[in-house]
Amino acid sequence: MGWFANWRRQRTLRRNPVPDGLWQRVLERLPLLDGLDDAQLAWLRDASVLFLQAKHLTTLPGVVLDDEQRLLLAAQAQLPLLALGDLDWYRGFHELVIYPDDFLSPQRYRDASGVEHQYDAEHSGEAWYQGPVILAWAGVEAGGGWEAYNLVIHELAHKLDMLNGDANGLPPLHRDMRVSDWASAMQGAFDDMNRQLDADPDAETAIDPYAAENPAEFFAVTSEYFFTAPDLLHQAYPAVYAQLQLFYRQDPLARLLHLQAHHPAYQPEAAS
Repeated sequence: MGWFANWRRQRTLRRNPVPDGLWQRVLERLPLLDGLDDAQLAWLRDASVLFLQAKHLTTLPGVVLDDEQRLLLAAQAQLPLLALGDLDWYRGFHELVIYPDDFLSPQRYRDASGVEHQYDAEHSGEAWYQGPVILAWAGVEAGGGWEAYNLVIHELAHKLDMLNGDANGLPPLHRDMRVSDWASAMQGAFDDMNRQLDADPDAETAIDPYAAENPAEFFAVTSEYFFTAPDLLHQAYPAVYAQLQLFYRQDPLARLLHLQAHHPAYQPEAAS
């Protein structure tokens, strides 16, 4: 980071301090941050402030966000970037549009005979190429735990995917990663899910069957699981977990296992 960029960063942080009590309330609402060390949480706190200053939150009627709610969203958005350095990973968009609940989105598809069909589908989130991220606030609040669901991470994974152009399930990989390894892990798991669903459309797949829609959704859904249900993802598709571990440069499974072994709130008796 150049000196001028660092000066602007520090000025932004000085002008927008986050009180300790406010940050603690945010952490209490986001169990998926449990186990991060002090340095990681300090980075996340600063990164959340910078995110909120860089991105405009447009709230639609029925949504009024206070400082705690804004930080709740920003902390989830920044978690995937925790170990990725100072590159502008969320470049290319400037706005997040917040609906109060699921919304109708115009959709179109072309069938095998070439006829185009149009319809409205109910969505909780969307990410537009070179456009905004759209989120249902009810969906944002439903995430935050180790529950295999996080709308913010899902939609921002699409934005990472789009750094190479249209979303196709292949974000820009690091120099120490190989596209062939990524493709082998992702395609193998994607094909496995589709085989199960072709045989039985109601099959109880190990991860959300929405991942089988297309490679872009597979990356977004597995990114959700990587951060919010790493044990389930690793058990089902260890090669996918390994590639996401290399990409995000984090190991949420190790963090979760440590919590389960040492943190009182994660002991079996605490859950009973």
